[in-house]
Amino acid sequence: MTRRYLATLVLGLCSAALPAQNDKVVVSGSIQSDILIPQDDDKIGTESTDDWALTNTYVDANVMSKHLDGGLRFEFTEHPLPGFENDFKGWGVPYAYLKAHFDKIEVTAGSFYEQFGSGFILRTYEERGLGIDNSLVGARVTARPVKGLTVKALSGKQRRYWSLNKGIVSGADAEIDLSQWSKKMQDAGTSVSIGASWVNKYEKQEDIFADATHKYNLPEYVNAFDGRVNVKVRKLSILAEYAWKSQDPSFDNGYSYDYGNVGMLSASYADKGLSILAQARRNDNMSFRSKRSMNGTSSFINHLPAFTMDHTYALAALYPYATHPEGEWAFQTEIGYRFKKNTVIGGKYGTSMKVNFSHVRALHHSEGTDSRYYQDLNIQVDKKLSRDWKINLMYMNQFYNKTIVEGEGGMIHSDIIIADAKYRINKKMTLRGEAQYLFTDDDQGDWAFGLLELSILPHFMITVSDEYNVGETDIHYYQGSVTFNTGAHRIQAGYGRTRAGFNCSGGVCRYVPATKGFTLSYNYNF
Repeated sequence: MTRRYLATLVLGLCSAALPAQNDKVVVSGSIQSDILIPQDDDKIGTESTDDWALTNTYVDANVMSKHLDGGLRFEFTEHPLPGFENDFKGWGVPYAYLKAHFDKIEVTAGSFYEQFGSGFILRTYEERGLGIDNSLVGARVTARPVKGLTVKALSGKQRRYWSLNKGIVSGADAEIDLSQWSKKMQDAGTSVSIGASWVNKYEKQEDIFADATHKYNLPEYVNAFDGRVNVKVRKLSILAEYAWKSQDPSFDNGYSYDYGNVGMLSASYADKGLSILAQARRNDNMSFRSKRSMNGTSSFINHLPAFTMDHTYALAALYPYATHPEGEWAFQTEIGYRFKKNTVIGGKYGTSMKVNFSHVRALHHSEGTDSRYYQDLNIQVDKKLSRDWKINLMYMNQFYNKTIVEGEGGMIHSDIIIADAKYRINKKMTLRGEAQYLFTDDDQGDWAFGLLELSILPHFMITVSDEYNVGETDIHYYQGSVTFNTGAHRIQAGYGRTRAGFNCSGGVCRYVPATKGFTLSYNYNF
């Protein structure tokens, strides 16, 4: 990004801060800095580096007033944390925006994030843990001309680390909430919203050869369309959505000229103590990037949410699933129920139970092969035993097709048991412990994990943990940390090992190599 472009946006931000409108100006922002002082460890296979310290540091600043907002972000990733591409290195102000907003219209210039519907044809967002910031740089207009109707139009180029992809992304979205026009629907607790979206990618021809003498004739324009209906009737909600994409030969699909499509049906129900979720999705050839020859986690225009549970426990998340945009069937259902107090199962304080099942498989079954990409059945029980004791128990049965997700490794079948207990020592001190065990005859064999966490209100938390491969490697991944909180400041210092593996969020994953060393993290919000 050019210095002139950045300077113009920064000056614009300063102008936004001027109280020319005789109203209150609010300044907010945050600082996040994660630092690793690495050490070599041949036993776990750490990667050598010439840098004595590695860091991903971000500083956000926003100025808001009655009709004009502005913001920017300074990033320093010249020596990035392990697991990020060389293109991730750099420093500067890659994100800045100005926004004018009135009763029925809002105009944004500069960098912005946007999502149409469920994101099947457009979702730009930031996920720092994965190194994702696929924001658009250009202009966006959002209008609400009549009650219940929202219309959006945008155009821009997509950020890829410290540059912009040459492809131009444009689109429009309209969504109407019919219940805003009907008092009877409102009184009955019913709402019906209908949405439609269009996204176009313009990208010039490239010299990409099918073989030594034949070059692909690549379409310069790729169009995608999305339609959706969301119906809510009191405690029941149903969402149906379908998207279609024109021919889009790319690295992801082997430069196939097939059309892309994705369909989803999701239903949820919530009542006192009961919740039910059921989802199904089918996608085929729906990788959509602003640069056709790119691979990895960057440059995606769209997003296909994973219909799998996002696990937070270490061993339950050991084999996380990444959505397969080339094609898959995905199903998920979840039932949660809270047994009332003073019942046989509920006991004195009540008991919560949740069952989640997800299954992802290939679009077409090949004879003699396992079509499963991923399957997870887990049961959790959350119970308060007394005023001071609370436990959470979990059992998980998982099938993970490592060949599909990572390229090799076959099917891994595992059983996982987890016990999480919390004891309140007094009003200021709480001790929490985790015991986890993963059973498998595949991959590296069994794993064990233990954690102790002492919270001392209002400022301190002390944590020690060990993740141990009982099977093939016989390696301990030990960690210890101390966290200090005061006001809007949070500082964490630690030391230990981290195993190699995938860091995932919402079906998108990034491989992170093994590390060892001292860590320091600082967060501040103002």
